[in-house]
Amino acid sequence: MRAEVKILIHLPLSFILAAALAGPQPAPAAGHPLDPLSYREVWRVLELLRDAGHMDRETRFSQLTLREPPKREVLAWRPGAEMPRKAYAVVRRGDDAFEAIVDLTEDQVASWTPLKGVHANWNADDSKAMVDKVLEHPDFVSGLEARGITDNTFLNCGTGPPGYFGTEEERGRRLGNVRCSEPRGVRNAWTRQVEGLSAVVDLESEEVLRVVDDGPVPLTATDADYDRTTLERPRKVPGPLDTRQPLGPGFQLDGRQVRWQNWRFHLRPDQRVGVVLSLVSYQEKPGEPARSVMYQGHLSEIFVPYMDPSFGWYRRNFIDVGEFMSSGLANALLRGRDCPGYATYIDTVISNEKGRPRTVADTICVFERETGDPSWRHWSSELPDSRRSRDLVVRVGAVVGNYDYLLDWIFRQDGAIEVRVGTTGIVEAKATKSENALEAEPGADAYGRFVDRNIVAVNHDHYFSYRLDLDVDGAKNRFVADRLVTRRLPEGHPRRSLWVREPHVPASEHEAKLDINLQRPALWRVLSNGRRNSSGYPTSFQVVPGRNANTLLSEDDYPRRRAGFIDHHLWVTPQRDEERHAAGDHPTLSEPGQGLPAWTAADRPIRDTDIVVWHTIGMHHLPRSEDWPVMPTVWYGFELRPFDFFDRNPALDLP
Repeated sequence: MRAEVKILIHLPLSFILAAALAGPQPAPAAGHPLDPLSYREVWRVLELLRDAGHMDRETRFSQLTLREPPKREVLAWRPGAEMPRKAYAVVRRGDDAFEAIVDLTEDQVASWTPLKGVHANWNADDSKAMVDKVLEHPDFVSGLEARGITDNTFLNCGTGPPGYFGTEEERGRRLGNVRCSEPRGVRNAWTRQVEGLSAVVDLESEEVLRVVDDGPVPLTATDADYDRTTLERPRKVPGPLDTRQPLGPGFQLDGRQVRWQNWRFHLRPDQRVGVVLSLVSYQEKPGEPARSVMYQGHLSEIFVPYMDPSFGWYRRNFIDVGEFMSSGLANALLRGRDCPGYATYIDTVISNEKGRPRTVADTICVFERETGDPSWRHWSSELPDSRRSRDLVVRVGAVVGNYDYLLDWIFRQDGAIEVRVGTTGIVEAKATKSENALEAEPGADAYGRFVDRNIVAVNHDHYFSYRLDLDVDGAKNRFVADRLVTRRLPEGHPRRSLWVREPHVPASEHEAKLDINLQRPALWRVLSNGRRNSSGYPTSFQVVPGRNANTLLSEDDYPRRRAGFIDHHLWVTPQRDEERHAAGDHPTLSEPGQGLPAWTAADRPIRDTDIVVWHTIGMHHLPRSEDWPVMPTVWYGFELRPFDFFDRNPALDLP
């Protein structure tokens, strides 16, 4: 070896570099066990799969992401210690799918397991599959001609998930629905949908199983473009606001670890859920140990069912995170518009259908802001006082088809964390023969609302599930529901009633399936088992719901059964590393009952142990004219609020 080194030293530098780059290169070490896979690590995964005989040019990937170390190992890890690195992949070879674990530390494929009874999530190849065969099918050609389309040159067609209803035609097959639009001359192609015509295809046998025609509807002439080139002139907004940070940001970003005032956390871009926040802690005073608040929090799943009974629409019940993650949930944020111009931006490395990595720039932004609201105030004649508040915002811009979602984690100086979902983008719309509501045929707007000439936006729901592994002053916690109940007062008392707290501590998972009920209010809290505040109460954090909705789908409705997490606003489970996604790991064309319903069927104990809280946000969307052609952002969310976690208001020391 020493002789080889001496020879290389005397070779030309260009030769040395060429030789070094020719062979496989070890991936550079990450700085933290929870850091995302790097560009080089993804390539090394592909090389190891190839060398093991599991990959060739025809191999396709539905997922390729970090395989997190077990929670106990992460908590035990210290900087400088050995750090295991593994990758997880869902690999498709022909009609077969496999789960792979690749050990980057040992530089080998650790496991290769066939996937049985489930389908891998959709990738870009699926969306293009079978289009040519459908456009040649005589029934589809006839359907196009009935709508006045005799030339398919400009048609934009794609294959999408058809929903799943457990029929004999569907069971065991990887099916898709092919639909088209004719977007010539417009940017907003939702006005040019080929309405009521779709084809059911088998992606594995490459058959067109049938063409479904709900009746011809002519292409509309409606133009609903909304981009800057269509504006006659922008609105004049006098008095510009200029927020700057001439001394730089008030937070520190060390690798993927963020420090902002008293808060500490690790931030990881994630192809499936957008962003994962881990090891969230709060340091009350300099020099004191930081106190754990949450081991990990992230979006777990999205479910969007549409409310139109026609074939092309009732099948639109999308389990968005699990079905479509292969192209990446997060898209680039527009600097200075989606986030302030002074924000710090973070890129995401994602893998395409061939597993190859690419960097998507600016998928996450981190910034401070002042809303103009006080953190606290009190007016007294002796010493009126108030404190200006500042927030730290972590934002992801997620795009799923027609919808855009802004996913915010907001850290506050009073020790609270606000989680928000901003819904915007374009509502899915269908063409109709009727021009507007006054001239509509009976039932033309029964399942939606006219928003433009010959355009009805279809009613639908949005559900978001968040996985919150709260570790309040340690991993051993208990969940309590503080029920607020009416107490009658004795005869002769001037008051007749008041309310009191009646705590209920569920012993197992079935007791902890809870729903928001304004007639029976309750506070949901996660309590520490090892620490009390100066008043003697266990330290805790409260899950405070915001605007929400119950599902109106019947219990026997197949889409609801497949997305069973929407049955309750709150679930509590014992912590398990492998339980991460509320509708299951593989919700594409899935059978009912996966994810939370399956895990909680065992009714496991949840008292005085490491627990995970799952919170569901629901919203019913009855579209309105103001939602067209692109809808204003509507915000929903919840708050993680300290409750007896501190001895006093932690924002008293604000300047």
